[in-house]
Amino acid sequence: MFSHVMVGTNDIERSKRFYDALLGILGAGEPFRNQNATGQQRLFYRHDGSSFCVSEPINNETATVANGGTIGFKCSSPEQVHQFHDTAVAHGGTSIEQPPGLREGKLGSMYLAYVRDPDGNKLCALHRPK
Repeated sequence: MFSHVMVGTNDIERSKRFYDALLGILGAGEPFRNQNATGQQRLFYRHDGSSFCVSEPINNETATVANGGTIGFKCSSPEQVHQFHDTAVAHGGTSIEQPPGLREGKLGSMYLAYVRDPDGNKLCALHRPK
C-alpha cells in the first residue's frame, strides 16, 4: 500500500546516527544520501521494497512532528521489539507510553514498544504473535 514514509528533521547528522542504529536492527543498510536542487539533505533507507526517508524541510521552516501520527515498524520477534526500543533510547530517542510488552485488545495480541526519535516523531515497534 505504501511506497515510502518521510519524516522531517532539524539535524540530519543526528537523525542519521539514530536511524542507522535503529533501522539496522530491522535489516536496513546505509541510507542513500541526497541533496535536492535547493540544498536540503535527505536520507533514504531501503529494505524489503519499502523506503523510510528523513529530510530537512524543503520549505526551510522548522521540522515539526505530526500530532496524532505514529510510524509503525514490523519486527520479527518480541526480542527485536525490545532491541528496537533499547537502541532508540541509547541513540537519543525517548521511551513513551507503557514499557515494551504484550498488549491484548480487540485486534488481538501484539507485542509493542513506543519511542520518539530525537526530533519528536512517534515510532512503534510491533510484533504480532502467530
